[in-house]
Amino acid sequence: MKKVFNKLLLMGLTTVLMSVSAFAHGPTPQRVDEQITINADVATVWQQVNAFDQLDEWHPAVESIVMQDATTRVVTLKSGGEITDSLDESDEERHYVGYRLLTENVDAMPVSFYTISLGVEAADEGSVVTWSGRFYRADTGNFPPEHLNDEAAVKAMTDYARSGLEGLKASVEK
Repeated sequence: MKKVFNKLLLMGLTTVLMSVSAFAHGPTPQRVDEQITINADVATVWQQVNAFDQLDEWHPAVESIVMQDATTRVVTLKSGGEITDSLDESDEERHYVGYRLLTENVDAMPVSFYTISLGVEAADEGSVVTWSGRFYRADTGNFPPEHLNDEAAVKAMTDYARSGLEGLKASVEK
């Protein structure tokens, strides 16, 4: 009888712990991966992608850029609000640039953190640009409101990446 009781107790505790952990997980990392083909050589495309202080020259969602120092920029969005990015890596040889959100503004972008990388590679018809973003939703609690949840973060980051790539293409191919 004692063995049966201990087994039932263990099963009950396991069920409770699994239930609690299911509700206490917090946010999960999200991602967006987008690509576009641009009818231009890698060097031409790379010149624009690598200009960390000139995102406003080709990204249609960006109103202006103010550089705080060589690796920190304040991005003012046309929709309102500012976000601050920090350049992590710029690799001329690999045609790769990576940066991250330094100061969040959930009213401007519904994420609490992101890293973004852009890569440029040669393709048959010019260049392929890959935009990869990894991020967390704005509200990191267990029950975020709709405008700060995973779906809102994914939509905002996907729209930002797609419009950026389309703006880059239009800028380079003009």
